[in-house]
Amino acid sequence: MLNYHEIRVLSPEKAREALLKVLGKNGGNVSKTARILRICSKTVRRGRDGTLEDISKVPNHSPGKTECFLEGLIVKEGKCTGYRYRRLSGLMWDKYGYIVPESTVKAILRRNKVRKKKVRTANKRSRPLYDYEALEPFAEMQVDTKHVLDLNALPEAVYSHIMRYNLPLYEWNIIDAKTKARFTAYSHELSATHGWLFMIMVLSWLRAHNVRTHLRIQGDNGTEFCSSSKAKEEALNELLKGFDASFASIPAGKKYLQGIVENSHRHDDEQFLSIHPIRCKTDGEFIQKAQRWQDTWNTARRSWGHGMNGKTPKQKLFEKSSLINKNIFHFPVLHLDAILQTTGTYVPTTRQKCAKKHFMNLRSH
Repeated sequence: MLNYHEIRVLSPEKAREALLKVLGKNGGNVSKTARILRICSKTVRRGRDGTLEDISKVPNHSPGKTECFLEGLIVKEGKCTGYRYRRLSGLMWDKYGYIVPESTVKAILRRNKVRKKKVRTANKRSRPLYDYEALEPFAEMQVDTKHVLDLNALPEAVYSHIMRYNLPLYEWNIIDAKTKARFTAYSHELSATHGWLFMIMVLSWLRAHNVRTHLRIQGDNGTEFCSSSKAKEEALNELLKGFDASFASIPAGKKYLQGIVENSHRHDDEQFLSIHPIRCKTDGEFIQKAQRWQDTWNTARRSWGHGMNGKTPKQKLFEKSSLINKNIFHFPVLHLDAILQTTGTYVPTTRQKCAKKHFMNLRSH
């Protein structure tokens, strides 16, 4: 006959049933039953007085256990965002003000079987775009535009509101690869005049705040920059020489080279454009909301990009001593149409000759 422990390996319920059967045959004699099944008397009494199922081993008092509502909140955010324990720990502090250690978040995700969202990529081995350790702040930047009216990204009500009140349709972004700091502008038109003006305004701001390294801006082949034209790119670089800066277009079909600025557009849709434009009825109100979003990005929002480790752009820039002026992160969000109209030389065309003449006039002033 199998002993109690051998039967229990197969099924705890069957082991208890066998114990009760042997106990009944022996007239309830606990000691004799224990000898037959080769277990202690305490186990026999526990099987006699208890249920067939095992009693839960969860302690009655757990002073260090995470509260149920907090664990539920972590599970909910984990499923919604797809973040893992490190980013999720930072999110709990930034969004709700709860300090939850990374190890605790990791255990909660494992216990509730919250899986990481997998993103398929063409190249399985991730290779960084830059040598982030050796990279100087603002030495490498990416510029791109975003069409605000994206029905696939915005709620229908927000989309209709932007159309109704004629709010800006294009967002312009320049993002620093090292610190992930960003500079933003908006416009109603998409042209090289606007693109060149935006780059010059950002470069002027950086030089005014004691950025002394050579500045390289990388963009795509859109008509708002150089349209894949070598002649236009040479003309732009001639213009940027005065700022000790240069512009380079990425090769056609290599959109991943713009990964830093492209990734920021998703955050714009989710955390700004899907929420705040519906509260605005004028361009001025919209620019004010955009200013708050940019300030939040640069000074309060954590980044988990290469080399950031959950720091904000401001923390990343000043983690070591720097001579760069601390006000550099308070770049005013620009309304490019308003700037061009104020100068009295607004050119509603993408022809490069007109744009070059306009910017040469700006430099002479």
